[in-house]
Amino acid sequence: MKAIAIYAEGGGDHPGPELRVGFDTLLRAQKEAARARKLRWRMVLCGGRKATCDAFLDAVRTELEVVNVLLVDSEGPVAAETGDERNDAAVRCQHLRTRDGWNLDGVDAQRIHLMVQCMEAWIVADPEALTSFYGQHFNANALPARQNLEEEPKQDLYDKLDRATGNRRLTKGRYGKIRHASELLKRIDPAKVAVRCPRFATFTRWLDATIAGA
Repeated sequence: MKAIAIYAEGGGDHPGPELRVGFDTLLRAQKEAARARKLRWRMVLCGGRKATCDAFLDAVRTELEVVNVLLVDSEGPVAAETGDERNDAAVRCQHLRTRDGWNLDGVDAQRIHLMVQCMEAWIVADPEALTSFYGQHFNANALPARQNLEEEPKQDLYDKLDRATGNRRLTKGRYGKIRHASELLKRIDPAKVAVRCPRFATFTRWLDATIAGA
């Protein structure tokens, strides 16, 4: 094992460096741990879901000394985790096989991870960071109140985030993925995300263990 490469969904049709920097900042602890063990770290933003999966599968076939990781939205509900790492990984894989029709045969299921139900669940897990970013007219009370944000339907989460940023006096305007996600990912506290997004906790815990065992 010489490197870790995370193939992540996002960034639009022509991903720029901004979202990659956002993810890198959110995963700063894991990136620094990897570098401390002389492992190369790559965050690869691939745009859409299919392009991300295709790039990941190609890397799995051709980069045998790299731990290649897939990170995509689930786009919908997924069965609650059981705490059994192998079983939970199999559930993630089966979700993508069923929903997207992806052939993941021969892929280590523990290298496949989900943002549930969308990346914005990670963002709204830290209302304080959003309040700091948007300013005094941000309506934090409009954000999802439930503890487990992975249970929040995707459209409901988008609607509540839209209401939270709907005040016309906000200088930054309404939330927009292209405009704001990169900066917000740099600001949110990963510890808060782990508390309210169980699969983020699973993802970072797996990364920690993989790096420590390299």
